[in-house]
Amino acid sequence: MKSAIHDASARQHSGGPSPVAGRGGNRHERARKPVLSEIEAEIAGLLDRSTPELRLAWLEFRRAGPPLGLSRDLLIRALADELQQRVHRRPSRALRRRLQILAGASDKATMAVDPGLVLKAGTTLVRQWRGHTHTVLVHNDGFEHEGQRYRSLTAIAERITEAHWSGPRFFGLTKRARALAGAKAGR
Repeated sequence: MKSAIHDASARQHSGGPSPVAGRGGNRHERARKPVLSEIEAEIAGLLDRSTPELRLAWLEFRRAGPPLGLSRDLLIRALADELQQRVHRRPSRALRRRLQILAGASDKATMAVDPGLVLKAGTTLVRQWRGHTHTVLVHNDGFEHEGQRYRSLTAIAERITEAHWSGPRFFGLTKRARALAGAKAGR
C-alpha cells in the first residue's frame, strides 16, 4: 500500500491534484481539502514507515535529501509539519522564523531602531558626551557631523566615543536608550 506522502510528489509532477486535495480524481468534487482526520491518519502512518521511505518522502517534498545525521524522529516531525503546512497554507518557515526573531527582539527591547522611526532630512540630533555637545544633521543619503559626511550613525558614535557603540542607541533613538534615559531622570 502506497502512502499519500509518497504519492504526493507524483501527483504534483503529473499535474494532478495537490497532495492535500481530496481522494479520487473527480474534479467536480466539492471538498478540495481533506478531512482533518485524513491528515491525522497520514501523519500517524509516518510512524509505520521505514527510515529509507521517510528519506524518500523528504526528497519528494523538499527536492533535496534530508540533512546527514537527522534522526528518524525529526524526519517524522518535519514530514508531519510539511503535511500540515500544505493543508493549512501557513507562511513559509523562513517567514515564521523572521517573525519570531522580530517578536523576540521587540519583547526584549533589543531592536536597534524602532521600525516606525524614520529620520527626515534636515533633522538635527544632539548628544552631550564628556562635556562636549555633538550635533548631527540628517541628510537623505547619510549624516553630517563636524563638517564630515557619514553613512551611518554608528560610525559617528564610534568616532565620538572611540569605542564600538550602536549609533541609534547613542543618540537615544531606541526603546532601550529611552528607557535608560527615563530611569536616570527619575533618580
